[in-house]
Amino acid sequence: MSESEDVRDRLRRMRGRAEDLEKAAEQASDPSERRRLQDEAHRLESQSVQVSGMASGDIYPME
Repeated sequence: MSESEDVRDRLRRMRGRAEDLEKAAEQASDPSERRRLQDEAHRLESQSVQVSGMASGDIYPME
């Protein structure tokens, strides 16, 4: 598997996990658990954007 395929696979898994967390957050009855799941989903989404940018040659990671 090439490096670009590895990155694409990693991004796909990260985005899938973020989507799963968002769905779980929608179903959570406890507000603190809902917030924790949403925060984790947003962290993964942000990280995937950063990885994607770096893979495309953007040398300045987003903060």
